Amino acid sequence: MKATQKEFAGIAQRAAKEARVFFFCGPDESGATDAAMRIVSLLPDPGERIEMAGADLRRDPVRLGDEARSTSLFGGARHIWVRAAGDEAHDAVQTLLENDVPGCPVLIVATAATDKSRTAKLLAARPDALVAMFYPPDMAAITAAVRTMANAAGLKLGSEMAERIARGAGMDTRLARSEVTKLALYLDASPETPRAVSLTDIDTVSATTEDDDFGPVVDAVLGGHRDAIGPQLRRIHDQGMNPVGLLLAIERRAAQLAGLNARFGDGRDLAGFLKVEAGARRIFWKDQAALGLQMQAWRGQKLERLVARLIELHQSLLANSRDAELLLSSGLLAIARSARANTGRRTINTA
Repeated sequence: MKATQKEFAGIAQRAAKEARVFFFCGPDESGATDAAMRIVSLLPDPGERIEMAGADLRRDPVRLGDEARSTSLFGGARHIWVRAAGDEAHDAVQTLLENDVPGCPVLIVATAATDKSRTAKLLAARPDALVAMFYPPDMAAITAAVRTMANAAGLKLGSEMAERIARGAGMDTRLARSEVTKLALYLDASPETPRAVSLTDIDTVSATTEDDDFGPVVDAVLGGHRDAIGPQLRRIHDQGMNPVGLLLAIERRAAQLAGLNARFGDGRDLAGFLKVEAGARRIFWKDQAALGLQMQAWRGQKLERLVARLIELHQSLLANSRDAELLLSSGLLAIARSARANTGRRTINTA
């Protein structure tokens, strides 16, 4: 089975009953993760979760099949959750499918992968598998999602406040859900006892975000402004900001670029397109110039390689926290050089 982002909600219940391998991909990792969680919630008995890394499965492809066919410690149900980058899990999935012995459900969230990847092609035509690809939602969609979360939690939330939560969460539905949960606990809200939310409540409960401070660095790196990166990184260091937090801000912008490029397609009037996006509140109007430059620099396979590079850099920072700032500086300079090399090759009206 194969489902688009729009089709997933309608096919999820049937897929949870009929499929045993699920492959969620695309530039919106939070959307893919939400979809995987939805499938788990629909399983008749999800049981124990076994988490595995794609890198481990790449080194040992047999491990996935062995784990899927084994039983839990107490003989109950289980499901396997795999976080992979690109096609890391391909050989493991192929080995799993070649064995006739049915195993427990396997859910793969694959960043930097698409529905054209080798793993997706391996699964798409099978009735016992599901492939679904997710693009970053626009502001209207994420605002509506926040309102849906709020209604389910017993919160009376207007569109303006829902959009504020969405922006504060960097348009990441996982962070937005966390904020909604905190608000519900703070206000002692539930579906049975709904509570109205004020801006004061949001300011009191919501986590502060460093994205405004990270913005100049994000634009310098993805726009290829190498001369500006050094001073910006020194500012980040002097203010004691988290290197991983900065990288997450760049990852969110890369996901946004993927969504914008998908909607723009083969258009020629980039400035007009971005003006429409800003008017629809899918992008912040002040970001139009920076996004125009970055959309020219990062597209197609270049953008896919950028996402993969950011994932590798993220893993390196987590594994080498003592050298995080040095690793980040080196990685961002390399990305900026690549951005500069690509800028200007596409003849698009940006005026």
